Amino acid sequence: MNTQIKICGLSTEASIDAAAKAGASHIGLVHFEKSPRHVELEHAAALRVGAPSSLKVVLLLVNAEPGLATKAIEVVKPDIVQFHGSETAAWLRAIKSTLDIEIWKAFGVRDAASVKNADEYVDVADLILFDAPAQALPGGTGTRFDWSLLAAHKHKLPWGLAGGLTPDNVKDALDQTRAQLVDTSSGVESAPGIKDVDKIAAFCQAVRDHDNR
Repeated sequence: MNTQIKICGLSTEASIDAAAKAGASHIGLVHFEKSPRHVELEHAAALRVGAPSSLKVVLLLVNAEPGLATKAIEVVKPDIVQFHGSETAAWLRAIKSTLDIEIWKAFGVRDAASVKNADEYVDVADLILFDAPAQALPGGTGTRFDWSLLAAHKHKLPWGLAGGLTPDNVKDALDQTRAQLVDTSSGVESAPGIKDVDKIAAFCQAVRDHDNR
C-alpha cells in the first residue's frame, strides 16, 4: 500500500497545486496565530474550495476553545481536523459527539511513555500523528525525535510520522518506522512559511521511490 503524504502549512493556491501535482494525499491548513503558516479562516475556506479533489484537506488547530474549534470547522469545512496541542481525550470526545468529522491527534514524542499516551485516544481519534516535542511552536520546527521509540509500540490506531522530515531523510524514516503516513512542513520550505515547489516534488518522489523498491 502506498504511503500517504501530507504537506502541511500551505497558504497559497500555487503550493496546493504543487502538492497535488507531486502526488500528495493530504494538505494541511494551519489556523494558529503564533505560527508563520497561520491562515485566517476565510482564507483557509477559499483555499479549501479551490483545492483539487485528489487532496484531503486537514485543518490544524492548537488548543482552540470549543467555540472557536466549532466555528473553524463550520467555516472551512475540512475533510479532517487535526488537534495539535494538549487537548485531552475527554475534550476531543465532546467535539466528536457534536461534529461528524474525522479527527487526528498529534503527540510530541519525548520518550516511550509519551508514545504510550496515544492509547488514551483510541475511541476518539481516527489517526495519531507522532511529532517532535513542542518548542516555541507545537509543530513545524524542523526538529525530529528518536524514531526508535516507535519500534516496540503496538499501534491501536492508524498513525503517521511528522517532525523534521525532508526529501533527504524521509526514506530512512520510512525504513525505520514503516509509517502509514508522513507529514512535512518546514522540510519543504525555503523560509518559514514559504513553501518550495521543487522541495515538495522531491519529498513526494522520495516517498514513492521508497514504496516502489
